Amino acid sequence: MSDTVVSPDFAKIDIETIDPELAIKLLVHHAARINASDIFLLTCDTYVEVTLRHWGRMEHIRNIPLDQGKTWISYLKAMAAMDIAERRRPQDGRWLFDDQGVLLDLRLNILPTLYGEDLTIRLLDRNSGLMSVDQIGLSRHDRQEIMAMIQATSGLILVTGPTGTGKTTTLYACLQYLNDGKRKINTLEDPIEFSINGLRQSQVHTKIGIDFPELLRGVMRQQPDVIMVGEIRDHETATTAVRAANSGHLVFATMHSPIAAGAVQSMLSLGVSAHFLASSLRGVISQRLVRQLDPETRVRYDLGDATDTFADIKHLLNDDQGDHFFGPDLTAANDGYIGRAAIFEIMTVNGELRRAITGRNTAHDLETIAKKHGMLDFRQSALLKVAQGTTSMEEVFKNVPTEFLGLDDG
Repeated sequence: MSDTVVSPDFAKIDIETIDPELAIKLLVHHAARINASDIFLLTCDTYVEVTLRHWGRMEHIRNIPLDQGKTWISYLKAMAAMDIAERRRPQDGRWLFDDQGVLLDLRLNILPTLYGEDLTIRLLDRNSGLMSVDQIGLSRHDRQEIMAMIQATSGLILVTGPTGTGKTTTLYACLQYLNDGKRKINTLEDPIEFSINGLRQSQVHTKIGIDFPELLRGVMRQQPDVIMVGEIRDHETATTAVRAANSGHLVFATMHSPIAAGAVQSMLSLGVSAHFLASSLRGVISQRLVRQLDPETRVRYDLGDATDTFADIKHLLNDDQGDHFFGPDLTAANDGYIGRAAIFEIMTVNGELRRAITGRNTAHDLETIAKKHGMLDFRQSALLKVAQGTTSMEEVFKNVPTEFLGLDDG
């Protein structure tokens, strides 16, 4: 693809004069170049809307004529080995896309809607999508907590948070650290997002009855040292994961829970024995993503009269931090942000927490105990990122609900 064809702005390309194959190449190239995570082709009554998800935000690119949009969707369905004639059922597909020498793993999903089919494309860069434990944005305190968890020989480690908050990235970072050739590591995924040498990776295929419980029962007979379960969704997966952790395996799993302590209640609600959960659970990593301030353009503000803003995390700050914060330069081309950073809440399970789990104490009780033993909750972790100039207060308020920031009392 020549430089004269690839425009720096897809919205300005004259797509009326190019065929669907080149148009899609340009669209995917543009999305990959700006590090967008998703491409959406949304069918409306008279046009198809092209939208990207960029650093967690939806960005409208352009509208294209309805006929042209349907042609694009048909072309993408064909490239992803979907049934082109089927327009009434959801479909999933995959396309390994060569973007000028960079291999992108495109995961496609089709959904029938009122005016036609909507197409979502998740972009996975197989060359650069993986991060190490030192690259996922952990504070010194949180890194120590996670390293203590993952270096154990057995136990259950849960990674929680809403969809799209980087749980898989954190899991892969932990597995890469453990992937030293001295352990047998099996993963159960839906789908397999990155192929990693040294890991034995298996994918869920619900259409033929191969789901997480089925795979987990099978992998237990493969004599693994470490097991990663893509998501705990049901009673059988939850109880089998706990049983595996209690029988000498180190088990990683994701699930949806708003805060670290809430993961315990989520597991108990799936019918897991409180006693066995308490004895196996090593820790919970809960996380959110916020946009990261551009260090070249961020604007500094003094605290003024609010000198106690960072009081309870002062001991975690450097000498030159804690008397100011930063905000975005909204006049900058990137609105003052570049990339995203994670905010973590990491609950390490100790003896007191095990007794509380066995007694089925509330999430609030568990959080209180965890904080007494040094856990940084979302409020403290968010303030730490703000004091360090990594993100802004506005981003924290947008992405971490106020009930988890301790700001809605009274």
